[in-house]
Amino acid sequence: MSVSAVSARRLAAAVLAAAAVTGAAALPASAADARPHRQIVKISAVQYDAPGRYDRSARSLNKEWIELTNTTRQTVNLRGWTLSDEDGDSYTFRRFYLAPRATVRIHTGEGRDTSTDLYQDRSREVWDNRSDTATLRNDRDRLVDEESWGNDRRHGGWDRRDGDDRRHGHGGSDRGHDRHDGRDRH
Repeated sequence: MSVSAVSARRLAAAVLAAAAVTGAAALPASAADARPHRQIVKISAVQYDAPGRYDRSARSLNKEWIELTNTTRQTVNLRGWTLSDEDGDSYTFRRFYLAPRATVRIHTGEGRDTSTDLYQDRSREVWDNRSDTATLRNDRDRLVDEESWGNDRRHGGWDRRDGDDRRHGHGGSDRGHDRHDGRDRH
């Protein structure tokens, strides 16, 4: 083989390698996002129909909650993350770090925040008993997890920490139509 043939092959190989690198770098962002997303934090349990009599007290409101679980072995900073319902009620996490494999319960009412319990400091219910969706978004407004119930969705409170469907709530209760704003909540 002549020197020019070897040089031509090397040149062709270099051009092909450069084209491959350029093509990979030029992939649209949507192609990169098509990879399966590893879930970091999930909604692991919901108690939307607080057990017992509703009397508008913080104690009663705090029986309505959502649990989030960190599924990784690393601490997750939840600052700026939001937890919202279908009506637009939203809770924004302030400075809070969720430890590895830990769970935090976000209560509707008032209380003192700890590493296992956070409080939205609301004076009325958030989660609709008949039908609602809890949506968790990160600080870049990207969907992290979402859980729905009612209207051909799951009924009753549930817990998916172990993949089961243990009932917590009373699902679909019509108690107290006129408690606050006429919506079918607790």
